[in-house]
Amino acid sequence: VQLQASGGGLVHTGDSLTLSCAASGRTDRAYSMGWFRRAPGKEREFVAAISWTGARTNYADPAKGRFTISRDGNKNTIYLLMNNLKPEDTAVYYCALHGSTGSLSTVQALRGQGYDYWGQGTQVTVSS
Repeated sequence: VQLQASGGGLVHTGDSLTLSCAASGRTDRAYSMGWFRRAPGKEREFVAAISWTGARTNYADPAKGRFTISRDGNKNTIYLLMNNLKPEDTAVYYCALHGSTGSLSTVQALRGQGYDYWGQGTQVTVSS
């Protein structure tokens, strides 16, 4: 499985940005996907996740109310709409795919745990 993230850039406080992540390769299973980020000098952290059908989503507290994760109809592309961006959102954003399927795996994935495949990351910089 390969993941290609795109859409990062330099924006100002209060702006919006949409990240995209396309999965290719062995994508014939019902997998969950998610977004993570790593800010300078910090550990990577969970941002948001979405189930295979798109019916279930979960967000980390910093993302709640401002970010929206969604999934394309073909299920192989996910998006992260980020509104009202703040300087503390500056980070490299990574998309990830949870390689296991089933209800327990979905729960794990929605918690930001157990991801097997990672994209290369896209830089988001928010200036004040």
